[in-house]
Amino acid sequence: MEYGFTTAAYVVAAVLFIQSLGGLSGQESAKRAVWYGIVGMALAVAATLYGPGAGNWVISLVMVAVGGVIGWYVAQKVQMTEMPQLVAAMHSLVGLAAVFIGYNSHIELALVQGMDEAAREAATGFAATLAHKLADPQAGALVNILRVETFLGVFIGAVTFTGSVIAFGKLAGKVDGKAKKLPGGHVLNAAAALISLVLLFVYLQSGSSLALIGMTLAAFFIGYHLIMGIGGADMPVVVSMLNSYSGWAAAAIGFSLSNDLLIVVGALVGSSGAILSYIMCKAMNRSFVSVILGGFGGTTGPAMEVTGEQIAIDAEGVAAALNDADSIIIIPGYGMAVAQAQQSVSELTRKLRAKGKNVRFAIHPVAGRLPGHMNVLLAEAKVPYDIVLEMDEINEDFPETDVAIVIGSNDIVNPAAQEDPNSPIAGMPVLECWKAKQVFVSKRGQGTGYSGIENPLFFKENTRMFYGDAKKSIDQLLPMID
Repeated sequence: MEYGFTTAAYVVAAVLFIQSLGGLSGQESAKRAVWYGIVGMALAVAATLYGPGAGNWVISLVMVAVGGVIGWYVAQKVQMTEMPQLVAAMHSLVGLAAVFIGYNSHIELALVQGMDEAAREAATGFAATLAHKLADPQAGALVNILRVETFLGVFIGAVTFTGSVIAFGKLAGKVDGKAKKLPGGHVLNAAAALISLVLLFVYLQSGSSLALIGMTLAAFFIGYHLIMGIGGADMPVVVSMLNSYSGWAAAAIGFSLSNDLLIVVGALVGSSGAILSYIMCKAMNRSFVSVILGGFGGTTGPAMEVTGEQIAIDAEGVAAALNDADSIIIIPGYGMAVAQAQQSVSELTRKLRAKGKNVRFAIHPVAGRLPGHMNVLLAEAKVPYDIVLEMDEINEDFPETDVAIVIGSNDIVNPAAQEDPNSPIAGMPVLECWKAKQVFVSKRGQGTGYSGIENPLFFKENTRMFYGDAKKSIDQLLPMID
């Protein structure tokens, strides 16, 4: 009965997870999709606690309660601007969990192998599963398969853990966002990977704890050094990639635990994260391999010199241009998120549309520091979905646009991507806002932004710099829109 209920519950949960992923692809269905995921996870947890081999009910329920309280507290405290850091932190926990479960599998196998026949027959839970494998005529092959699964789960989990910790540090500004490598660069990563491969064969032959520990340390180093070598501009891809890693770690551990749902969910997360990473790299005109291995910032020569000066404009000047304009495109970036300006931007949009003006939003695939970051902020502020357009849908409309407003964006509107072959972002598709009749850039100051690249847009003749905090600047405009 327990096996039947658990299997049925896992099937339903897997379907709900698939529905959740599908629904998250559209803004209108995203809220419903989140509920699919919540119900699916609740069902999966309940089925696991009730299913075969379940025990230690008090400890399990206490851990679920503690985890729920911590999750609720974090959800209440974390601001929307900190979501990229939160996602990276969650990935690190998944990786660390995979490491712990892998070590538990290794220890449990050693204990069961040391049991006599009577003790194996009396074993329960995961130990009973291992005892059953050891009683099989193909026990040697089954043990080696289990060791490979354990080894891979620990390796991927360890890489994910340290990589996610460094990604969290870079996104939170606690670690320098520039690409940094130790002397030796890729050779060190390759050496650590080779050492891990050698230790895999040692582990298969002997089941040595030292081999597993040595591999774990090498994997910790790979995760650290890999992400340290990737610059800030590539962090959205890194977050997506680490999401994929955490999925594959979960899938590997699912094989070790013979948990079908963990395998399915891990594969879903791993494959969707990999696909998203590929899509984002394509949007940046970057090779996925170059992002992961090469980091950000490689150039073939001196960057093009930027000449001219940044010309400032006050709120009255921007408001006058908006009142005279018929078509307006707003380009949000991470600066809007930092200033929590989305509600003010939404109110500005409402007032402009009420005057009969054509107002739309242009979203670059890697705007912000997390895939879909800007879409979530605008949806939170009740901006209509139908006026929020992706880059490919709106880029051709800039030449016919009266006013383009850039709010806290830098690299995604940088013409150097097209004009300077030596720029670190050369070839990256960007929003061509400089083709609009007038461009207003809402920016705190004259800095170069997160990636450290100068932006010629700020010096063009049709560009005016609207300096100041984005929310305060937009709030200044609202009373002047008549």
